[in-house]
Formats: sequence, C-alpha cells, structure tokens
Amino acid sequence: MPAYTPPLRDMAFVLHEVLTVSESHPDLDPDSTAAILEEAGRIARDVLAPLNAVGDREGCRLENGVVRTPTGFRAAFDLVREGGWTGLDCDPAYGGQGMPYVLATAVGQMAAAANMAFNMYQGLTHGAYSAIHAHGTEEQKATWLPNMVTCAWTGTMNLTEPHAGTDLGLLRTRAEPQEDGSYRITGQKIFISAGDHDMAGNVVHLVLARIAGAPAGVKGISLFIVPKFLVNADGSLGTRNALSVGKLEEKMGIHGNATCVMNYDGATGTLLGEANRGLAAMFTMMNEARIGVGLQGLAQGDAAYQAAATYARERLQGRAVPAPEHPDAPADPLIVHPDVRRALMDQKAFVEGGRAFLLWAATLIDAANAGDAAAHGLVSLLTPVVKGFLTDKGFEGAVQAQQIFGGHGYIEETGASQFVRDARIAMIYEGANGVQALDLVARKLGQDGGKPIMAFFETVKDFIRENEADARLKAGFLDPLKAASRDLQAAAAFFLDNVKTPNAVLAGSTDFLHLFGHVCLGYLWARMAKATLAGTDDFSAAKLATGRYYMARQLPATALHLARIQSGAEPVMALSEEAF
Repeated sequence: MPAYTPPLRDMAFVLHEVLTVSESHPDLDPDSTAAILEEAGRIARDVLAPLNAVGDREGCRLENGVVRTPTGFRAAFDLVREGGWTGLDCDPAYGGQGMPYVLATAVGQMAAAANMAFNMYQGLTHGAYSAIHAHGTEEQKATWLPNMVTCAWTGTMNLTEPHAGTDLGLLRTRAEPQEDGSYRITGQKIFISAGDHDMAGNVVHLVLARIAGAPAGVKGISLFIVPKFLVNADGSLGTRNALSVGKLEEKMGIHGNATCVMNYDGATGTLLGEANRGLAAMFTMMNEARIGVGLQGLAQGDAAYQAAATYARERLQGRAVPAPEHPDAPADPLIVHPDVRRALMDQKAFVEGGRAFLLWAATLIDAANAGDAAAHGLVSLLTPVVKGFLTDKGFEGAVQAQQIFGGHGYIEETGASQFVRDARIAMIYEGANGVQALDLVARKLGQDGGKPIMAFFETVKDFIRENEADARLKAGFLDPLKAASRDLQAAAAFFLDNVKTPNAVLAGSTDFLHLFGHVCLGYLWARMAKATLAGTDDFSAAKLATGRYYMARQLPATALHLARIQSGAEPVMALSEEAF
C-alpha cells in the first residue's frame, strides 16, 4: 500500500519564506514550527497512514446500537488526543493550546493526507467547538468545551434530512419547549459524519430544528446542543438521551468514518444562540468546515501524487525516445515518458500551489480572528474558492494519479482507487461545489459593496508593480499572472453588466470559481518564485521549474473560463426540459 511522506520542507518554505508567519506570530519561529510539524508528520506517516487501508477495508459496524470503528482507530485516537493535537488552536481557557489557525491547518493537511476518514472525527469536533465557543452562553461553554477540546467528547453537525439537503428551509425536525428551558427534539437527520463511534465518552450533536410557531423557511430555524448522554450538574455523564443511530450509510469512500442516519425521538436539547437564528450560528461551523474540506481535497491530491510519483519511478514500461535511458535494463521507468511527466507535473504544480493558497487563507483567518476587518472580508470571499477549487482539482489529481498506475490503479491492492473514492465526497459535502460557485457570484462577489474583490485585485496588482523590474520574474510569472488577473476582472465586469439577467451570471458561476482559483494559485506561485530566486539548492530549482510549469500550462485556462462566462446563459438554457 502507498506510503506517506510529510511535506515538511515545503511547509517550512511556505510558512517562513513566503508567508513570513513569524512576523505576525512570534511564537511561530522556524525552530518551534519545525518541532511541531516533524512530530505531527511522524504521527501521520507512522500511525495514521498505515490505518488508511484498514479503515477502507473494514469500515464501521453498527452493533447493538453502538458504532464500532475499524481496527486500530481507537488506539490511534487515544494517541492523538493524549498528545494535545485536538486542541492545538483552541482557547486556553478551555484547555486548548492557543496556537494560530495556520499551524493547525498545516498539521491537519498532513493528517488528512495520511487518513482522511480518521481525521474527520477530530475535524468535526473542532467545528462544533467553534460554534459553541462563538454562540454559547458561559454555562454552555463551561459544560461542553473542555471535553471537546481534548476530544474526550466529540461533536457533529446535523443539517440534512431525507427531503432537505441544500434547501434547509424545508427541514421538519421540530423542537418543543419544556418548562425547564430545554427542548424536546424530534426528527431524522441523514449523512451525519462521525454521528456515533466507540472512541469517545460522549457525542455532542449540533442539530438544526424548528420551534413550534417559528416562521417558515430558513428564518425559522434554530440550533440546539443535543448530546448522546446528558450531563449532570457536576459534569459527569448522566442518562442516555432519546436519540439513536438508525443505520450506517454504505458509501463510495471514507469507509473509516461513520456516516449515520440519526433518529431523535424527543431528545433533550438546549438552544445554542438565539431562537430562529440557528442558521447563522451553524454557519460558524459550516464556514470552518468548508476550509477544512478544501484541505481534504488538497490532501487527497497530495497523497495520490506521492503514490503515483513513486510508482512512475519504479515501474518499468516501454522505452524513452529517441533512445533508452537505461539500456542495460529490460525497460525504462514510466517517468521517462513525456505524457506521464505531464500528468505528474499537473499534480505537483497543483499540490504545491494549493498548499500555499490554503495556508495563505489560514493566515487571513488568523488576522480576521484578531479583528482585521479587511482580512475577514477577503477570507469570506475566498472560502468558496478554497472549498470548490481545491476539491475539484484534488479529485482531478487523484484520477490522474490512478491513471499513471494503469490497470494496477483499478485494483484495490495498490491503494490508488481509495484516493479517488475518498476525494470524491469533498466535492459534495459541506455545500456541493455548484452551490459554492453560486454563493461566490451571487453573494460574495458583491458583499460590502465589492470591497473584498477589489482588495484582491489590488493585492495582485501591488505584487506585480513591486516586482516587475525583476526580469527573472517578469516573463515567466508576472506577465502570465497579469493576463490571468485581467481575465478575472473581465469576468467580474461581465457579471456586473448582466446583473439584471441573473441566468447569465449563474450559468458562468462554476467557470468563475475555477478562474478565480487559478488566479489565486498563480498569485501564490509568483510569490513562491520570488522567495526561491536566491536559492541554489535542488529544492529551489525544482520549485522554480514547477512554478513555471503552472504558469505556462495551467494558468492559461483562465482565458477558456472567461470565454465560457461571456457566452452567457443562452447555450446553457437553450434546450427545453423535455429535451433532456
């Protein structure tokens, strides 16, 4: 099965030489981050990665109302929990370590690459922690957060119902007020990741429901804390709540994570935040989850690329042209063939550019958490791009990696197919990528009078102006970036010109998301190139060559996306419904 190598050198380069995180976070000096990332990488490589195929093969089991996780998961979860990794960036007031979000993002990328299904248990808990931390009362925070920070108790988010996916206004789960101030929650939720398992003492569900008499649609939705076990006044676990796992979903991938149908039969819950404002509270968790899912897409692309590169170096097939590179061997390795190199370069350029983009977005979240309004606006704009672009391209990269394995990629023993199957869900959950594109063009593009998108354009323009005198950057990096940024501005202008014909905007939404994603990676590749120019080692040479590949072979896709956008809605909407 594939081995996983933590990208420690690349992470250190991005964090310290490109993003210079030590300037805003003095605690993140190179030596400190190296120690943390090396240990996190060791756990990912030696503990989590060997369990990836185990989780895929065994899956989870529902036995007598309790979900059993795959062999080795519980011991690994204990190790991660005891090491304090689950609370790396959590509030020290509740037992967290208070480190920046960008560091937790780097750690999470390695864990998700090594074992995406396993890492989801902790990731969902962190999202539930964040929602309670942002919207809970002091009593609620004291009750739930210390145990969630350590993952002694884990958390979930419960949105979807059989008849209500993206359109949450249709949900039917109801909440009946009780005299003691609690609510009785009744209904069914589906697709609940980590809905139950045997690795923690309690599972804290955040459940969207409608209080009797609430307004129709999304304006009448409230959010409730509904634990598997009730908690006594002294903090100990009490009686089992009136909720159960109806079944485990049989899925294409992420078999090691329990995706549950959850039945609530008058379960006791407490209101989180304001009544009828539950969607706003849940989006604290959803927005964090969307960044986390973008991380997953990138991580699966990374793991698949590593496996494919190793296979391409070792597998002997055919001969190089015009002459064999290894004439004494029976054949040359796959990696000598230009089309195999193309596929590997596509993957490598995406993974390294995507990693820089993800970590840059994480620094913006840290700045926003520190009160920087401009950073908040920019990361809000970029969130659907992080989620949609990184997951689309991560899946695409996993498929390319599988193709390099040929027929061996289609059988299970090589592990290549698991990357494809696991990566696929990231394009769907936490808001399908089509919905991310709609959110980007319909809401985020015009938010705050368009200030965030204009700030992004200025960020790119400023970088080009500051560096255009450097001939080493101009032709290979700055000129392509300038052309791509102009395509993005032209697409935004097209939307503004067609604001009264919404289908013209919506028909181009996915192309706009991908155009935006390419410009973001182009901008980060240009920044990485600048940081690499002084280097004389093999790492620097490889970084520059990979960046030039992206700018020459991938970034020109912005022109194609622009042409599609400018074709408007007519080609998309021309057929009648009956013609499909």
